[in-house]
Amino acid sequence: MLKINEAVIVEDRYDKIKLSNILDILIIETNGFGIYKDKQKMKFIRRLAAERGIIVLTDSDSGGFQIRNYICAGILQDRIKHIYIPDVYGKERRKAASSKEGKLGIEGMSEEVLLRLFEEAEVTVSRQENTDFLTSYDLLELGIAGTPNAKENKKKLLKALDLPELLSTNSLLSYLNSSAVSKEEL
Repeated sequence: MLKINEAVIVEDRYDKIKLSNILDILIIETNGFGIYKDKQKMKFIRRLAAERGIIVLTDSDSGGFQIRNYICAGILQDRIKHIYIPDVYGKERRKAASSKEGKLGIEGMSEEVLLRLFEEAEVTVSRQENTDFLTSYDLLELGIAGTPNAKENKKKLLKALDLPELLSTNSLLSYLNSSAVSKEEL
């Protein structure tokens, strides 16, 4: 599993699930065109770009390119790496029919193709193993997940870290670990 320093921006949860099986990386979903209305998430993406760099990985259909262009507007180009999905025609397994343009998206690509694309993109691979990482149990212990006050505690933490309030617990955990935040700091 490649451990990558940059954050990757994808369109939806199925793309995130596919990548999280092969990469150790912070993955942010745009929720498709939902990114157009989510100013807080765009602010977060810009911050990630400035702090660690981002990799934009959207589908190679017209919608994917629209989302890619929207994300890249206003971000310094030296803070963005682009990975493009090759034009492969077919349909994803979970769908009844192929997409409007008939192309496979990220979720339809093989793991081998995706790994090759990341290797060719010259991403920053972390060589140092972080053995002191946070787990879901740590978030439970801290009252950020799985407790009666978890929702309020998580909301306060997200606000203190200047992160979007709708960030999932798994994305929060990934962000904390990739930013080397320790349990004591929380």
